[in-house]
Amino acid sequence: MTEEPSTDVERKPRPTIYDVAKAAGVAPSTVSRAFSRPGRVNAETAERIRQIAADMGYRTNPLARALPTGKTSLLAIIVADVTNPFFFELLRGAEDTATKAGYTLLVADVQESVEAERRALDRVLPMVEGVVLATSRMSDSSIRVAAKQRPTVVLNRSMSDIASVATDNARGMRRAVEHLGALGHTGITYVAGPDASWANGIRWQALREACHELGLRARRIGPFSPTQAGGLSAAGELTASPSTAVIAYNDLLAIGMMRGLQSLGIRIPEDVSVVGFDNIFGADFCTPQLTTVAAPLRQLGAVAVQILLDDLRGTPRIPRTSPGGPLKTALLPARLVTRASTGPANPTNDWPNGGRPAFTDDGDR
Repeated sequence: MTEEPSTDVERKPRPTIYDVAKAAGVAPSTVSRAFSRPGRVNAETAERIRQIAADMGYRTNPLARALPTGKTSLLAIIVADVTNPFFFELLRGAEDTATKAGYTLLVADVQESVEAERRALDRVLPMVEGVVLATSRMSDSSIRVAAKQRPTVVLNRSMSDIASVATDNARGMRRAVEHLGALGHTGITYVAGPDASWANGIRWQALREACHELGLRARRIGPFSPTQAGGLSAAGELTASPSTAVIAYNDLLAIGMMRGLQSLGIRIPEDVSVVGFDNIFGADFCTPQLTTVAAPLRQLGAVAVQILLDDLRGTPRIPRTSPGGPLKTALLPARLVTRASTGPANPTNDWPNGGRPAFTDDGDR
């Protein structure tokens, strides 16, 4: 019986710097200098070493070589949920800016978990030159601990002593409230996202202030997961206490809520107007297309990484509010994108569950 030839490929050990030195007839330190400081090695010798190394398949380890100096040309960005379309354009802007500066961007997905975020930071901090924390769920004190180890920029959050980049949530929310008020809505329900989200708190505060100034009522339900599944849960809670207008923490929550309401026979926008936040990819794919407060997502990522690079170069550009005062937050403009999910208020409509859109003012929640 003929034995079948083995299909297993025998892996040879990776050549080391000592193998190259032996083949070239030089000391290992000479090989090291040929790659890290070629100007300190005779040009002919350096070229011969590089050629021998290439023939042997030897590759330098840039991380190990950089550990003594900390110059790894690596940056990290920690994101709450990489499957959320909010991060698609943001990551593209961050990556483009890092690549143009000669850096590689590492992405860590922590799936909305504070514990996972801390673990990811513990692992990447020794390897990278700087970190962007995108929509971090960690406490301010935990972020400060990380910032003492590596230059850090927080995204969609404002801190007095850490470089921060955020969308102008207050202005964007004001435009959304004005839009709904102009359509005749007298009360607005805020569908809240995670309690640990800085943006969630800011958006709720901005909604309350805008409603107060415009003579509208405001209430909040939640918190809910910032996902379509969270939106489905929000739909159930909303039907128990209807409202003619809602603003959701983010677009995924808004889209999930619309699906849930429509499954119950509630019409959008005839029975309830819905506004989202962020203008993610797909916000105009749902039915009806979603009215939303648009954030400059690609620019958010690009600006965060550029601020980090400036810090690494010793030229930080985030000014302080006053000499020795807190750092200013770099605010990027938000704009309202009006689509088909908002329309005139019609408080006489009966919801399928038999309840008219009644509003209970619990703005102090």
